[in-house]
Amino acid sequence: MNTPPKAKTFLIKTWGCQMNVYDSARMADVLTVMGYVQTDDLLTADLVIFNTCHIREKASVKLFSELGRLHKVHRARPDQGAGALIAVAGCVAQAGGEEIATRVPYVDMIFGPQTYHLLPEMITRALRKKGVVLNTDFPPEPKFDFLPQAHGATGVSAFLAIQEGCDQFCSYCVVPYTRGMEYSRSFASILQEADTLIAGGAKELTLLGQNVNAYRDGQTGQGLAELLARLAERPELLRLRYMTSHPLSMDDELIEAHGAIPKLMPFLHLPIQSGSDKILEAMNRKHKAEVYLRVVEKLRAARPDLALSSDFIVGFPGETEEDFEATMQLAREVTYAQAFSFKYSRRPGTPAAAMKNQIPEEVKEERLAQLQALLRDQQTAFNMACAGQSLPVLFDGLSDRAGFVFGRTPYLQAARAPGGAELIGQVRNVKITHAAPNSLDGILE
Repeated sequence: MNTPPKAKTFLIKTWGCQMNVYDSARMADVLTVMGYVQTDDLLTADLVIFNTCHIREKASVKLFSELGRLHKVHRARPDQGAGALIAVAGCVAQAGGEEIATRVPYVDMIFGPQTYHLLPEMITRALRKKGVVLNTDFPPEPKFDFLPQAHGATGVSAFLAIQEGCDQFCSYCVVPYTRGMEYSRSFASILQEADTLIAGGAKELTLLGQNVNAYRDGQTGQGLAELLARLAERPELLRLRYMTSHPLSMDDELIEAHGAIPKLMPFLHLPIQSGSDKILEAMNRKHKAEVYLRVVEKLRAARPDLALSSDFIVGFPGETEEDFEATMQLAREVTYAQAFSFKYSRRPGTPAAAMKNQIPEEVKEERLAQLQALLRDQQTAFNMACAGQSLPVLFDGLSDRAGFVFGRTPYLQAARAPGGAELIGQVRNVKITHAAPNSLDGILE
């Protein structure tokens, strides 16, 4: 009696943004259709994919370190014939594919974010072992049109990419070079994928895009506000979110949607990067601080309980103490429930990398510490103000603490309450009894 061949296994290690998480899930869909089975065992996986992000500092250094560790596994499997395939995907692959191929000759596949629908072809070529498969092109066909149907949500909350790429060309950012120009999916394809995710158990969808509020259906011309309204009609779907937004793409229709669609959560990530008009101009953000503040004012008028998060870059080339103080003042004026802040770091190929007046590292570190202290105080104050309140929490998993269940408030705060698995997927009111800088505890009402 012939023994059926053992199914090949794959492992995807993901770094970076929510879009990368989504991309990894879609790559897993492609591989599943090919007969691969997902595994958590790095030592035995037949295919290992590192899905990389170029936004964070030292992204390439981290990748090469991981590849070095994996090299021993690669060499230790001659009994597997072709051995374990090693692939580098994502934005680091797109930006530095040739360097990776030169420095790490045992990598089998290197491909950018626009090509993972071509995985079957690339794997076939890699198995023939005729050199590295390098694919960092921008195919003429949209990848979303050639991907298999999503296999459903992996949990209560799911990501759904509706837009990709960016036309803004901020001087510090690699996204237009690694993700390409802005592309919006059709209403029909988005709604179909949403229904699949909802059928798979998703109660909350976060719509993704590098400039998500620039979304526009190519056939109807309808934007993000209409898409949110259409998704909100699905009774099984309890919550909607979207990220990441650009202030210039926040039109009045979308602002009004925050007050008109109850399922759209009162929490918005709206990056500003700097409070200085001079630095915003150098960053090519195409707006002044006052424009951002007017958008915030309109949003809070439409949805008074709206909470905000943002991105900040300190130490951008040419930033003076006055420029930095403008950023601090803007943060004080807006007040944030959460925020992400970073020291400026050069990205090869971007205009800012060649700018004069680069800021010394010690100055950047000092400014970052000041800004983070302010933002941390604001986040702590926001959480502390929730003590004694009743907040609706969507539970999505069991807590590490026995006898407790974990979830998120409308403001994306981590919240914990006594309970079991029967609460997962439900929204229940929780009386907050204890607030900490990064989490809330409470009891079910």
